Amino acid sequence: MRDHRRRRRPAALLVATALAFGTAACGSGSGSASSDDPNTLEVWTRSDPDSAATYDRVFAAFTKKTGIKIDYQPVINFDQQLQSRASTKDLPDVMINDTALMGSYQSQGLLKPIDPASITGGDQITDKSWSSTVGIDGKHYGVPYSRQAMTLMIRTDWLKKLGLEVPTTWQEMLSVAKAFATEDPDGDGKADTYGIVAPGSAQNGYAAWWSSSFLWQGGAKLIEPDGKGRYTPAMDSAAAVNTVTWMKDNLFCGEKGVLQPGAITAVTSTATNFQDGNAGMYMTGPYNITTFDGTLGKDKYEVVPAPAGPAGGDVLAEGENVYLGARTGKDKQERALAAFLVSPEGQKIAMTSVDGHQPVVRIPVNSTLDAAKVRDDARWGVVQKAYEDASQQFPNAPSFAPIKQDTADALNSIFTYCGGDVRSQLGELNDTLAGDLKDQDLLK
Repeated sequence: MRDHRRRRRPAALLVATALAFGTAACGSGSGSASSDDPNTLEVWTRSDPDSAATYDRVFAAFTKKTGIKIDYQPVINFDQQLQSRASTKDLPDVMINDTALMGSYQSQGLLKPIDPASITGGDQITDKSWSSTVGIDGKHYGVPYSRQAMTLMIRTDWLKKLGLEVPTTWQEMLSVAKAFATEDPDGDGKADTYGIVAPGSAQNGYAAWWSSSFLWQGGAKLIEPDGKGRYTPAMDSAAAVNTVTWMKDNLFCGEKGVLQPGAITAVTSTATNFQDGNAGMYMTGPYNITTFDGTLGKDKYEVVPAPAGPAGGDVLAEGENVYLGARTGKDKQERALAAFLVSPEGQKIAMTSVDGHQPVVRIPVNSTLDAAKVRDDARWGVVQKAYEDASQQFPNAPSFAPIKQDTADALNSIFTYCGGDVRSQLGELNDTLAGDLKDQDLLK
């Protein structure tokens, strides 16, 4: 078993920071642009300029409706900037960021608990979406805002040329991938096409992120909750061993061309083979639909459910929550903004693109809305059905970043060195995950 002291010292520092912040967070804060104006909310999102333009429209509509002003700050290096603000005991009023970060933020004392009943329209959000805002203590620490699920993007023009059908199982997907790699689906007479795009790098946890859908389809789990706020590592199970072995033998260490070249070191920004037109399948999120329509052309590919493994077709579900900074004095205004963001009006604005800007709500959390109808695009119905009926989320209550990163490191190593013993390597990963949970005092 590895030496866990590497994580315990940083964890202790986080606790100290959290306690120091928690003591001071009861005040109104200091130094922010909006701290002295009770009718202005400082709002942060993790956004590039393209998505920030959509948020501008959302917040302008909110201000027009309520009179509450928004000091909006799109932040790219979100977590670094947030920790800096936490160190000065002055958080933003409202933050919109990934669901998987909730456990980390909550454990540091950065978030205010929220009663779902206090959010107008909260009853139009499903229990599944609300579940991703529940902390270790059973309280809610966010309001669901946007959701998404992985689906398979596939070159239907290549399928037609080769006389193939959309795959519905792992084995069918593997057969199609081999055909895409060897039967010249683009008709240029060159061996320059590939089956499946995989961002398999360990960097930023990509190998775990992309592999998670396969793990769940194979019946595996990273960690298992006991229902009482504790967790057990589960990556040494027979299902995990069988799934990772299948991925290693058939994808990363299988026939040449099944995956794109360099898959083992690829991240999403470099795994561009699908949009570049030389790979036929990509399991990815719906945010890529706009990109692929513009680069590849919507007439060349389709969005379909993920092929099923031995345990079913579940895929990774992700999303973003609205978080309220751990400070008081603007509760009414914060709840008003949260209510607008999850209302049909707010969600529709955030789901639509103006001047080519990226929408910031993918699948609506408001259950009265149909993504396909709002966008007039049936493909979004496939994504919504995947989220509602066949998806799982990373556990949100623990601080999940170290768990995802350690899993990515292990999977990347397994997929890189094809001669290794998967069972023993996953046993080592299980010991590492036990250390991650112990560091957070969550190990059963």
